[in-house]
Amino acid sequence: MQTESIIAARKLRWQRFYDLASDTRFLLVVNDAEMLPPRPLPNPDLIRERIEWGWLVYQKRMEALEWLDDDRIPFLDVYTGTEIFAEAFGCPVHHTPDKMPFALPLVHSAAEAAHLRVPDIGTTCLATLFEIADELRRRAGGPAVMHLPDIQTPLDIVALIWDKQTFYPALLEDPGPVMELAEKVRELQTVFLDAWFARYGREFISHYPDYYLPSGITLSEDEVGAVSPRIFEQYFLPELEYLAQRYGSLGMHCCAHARHQWKGFLRIPNLKLINLIQPQAVLQAAAPFFAEKACQMHNWDPLPDFSAGPESFPPPAHHVFQHPAATPAQAQAVVRDFRAYWQAG
Repeated sequence: MQTESIIAARKLRWQRFYDLASDTRFLLVVNDAEMLPPRPLPNPDLIRERIEWGWLVYQKRMEALEWLDDDRIPFLDVYTGTEIFAEAFGCPVHHTPDKMPFALPLVHSAAEAAHLRVPDIGTTCLATLFEIADELRRRAGGPAVMHLPDIQTPLDIVALIWDKQTFYPALLEDPGPVMELAEKVRELQTVFLDAWFARYGREFISHYPDYYLPSGITLSEDEVGAVSPRIFEQYFLPELEYLAQRYGSLGMHCCAHARHQWKGFLRIPNLKLINLIQPQAVLQAAAPFFAEKACQMHNWDPLPDFSAGPESFPPPAHHVFQHPAATPAQAQAVVRDFRAYWQAG
């Protein structure tokens, strides 16, 4: 079978999966990290290395289409850390030879926040992401699926720009300047996302983890672990609602201890998939809680040997499972066992 038809069949499987009324309820993405070369850090002096790595990984995953029948869709990987939008607003970034970069706070007061202006994306680090994506697309020679760079919610990015020791008190005592900065961040984000989708198409692979969306956006919502449900509803939920409605659907990653926000998460419109990183017991509780709202892809594999079947996740639960493999033979065995027990797709 030609690679184009394999990819088309997998995309169709994902599209059916997102329909909570469909019987395509379980997908599998083999975690192939151990079979790939080490990834260069997303540092500004390693742009060429990042391009070469992304191209090599894309080729390997295209080749794997012929021998590995999981649900991964090969993509051109434009990866970053969490720093990109904060850096675009002027935050210094801490780089090391062996750790992911991160933004250092720039703002410590409402007065400092008021001086920040929405930058032109062409004059910021965000332009580098288009440079990398353009080169990878050129090499692919066609409309290969792109990986969406790391996106956080506007308030999560404000919490990077604004020193947290003064950010949280300001959010409680004088939220106006905080929300004004969040509006500026959202303006920059939407300009960036609109340009990205206009250039590379609406379909993409999530910023984290690696799942396919035919359209919409994905983002991380992590600061909500530190606030009350009232603060979430008042400040965080409206920006999630706006982005979900503007782009039509939303996938959300949350690694915070935010179980107290789960009821609020249910109110997010067009929520297609939720990814949580939590202990096993919490994710077992999440599976039925979100079953009627969104598909799920959590960072814990509850059935590493696939020895149980779909009865463990009764309808309407829809789940993407991840399972590591260090060799092609292991990857094929994982897929074989998954198909045998779960009859996915």
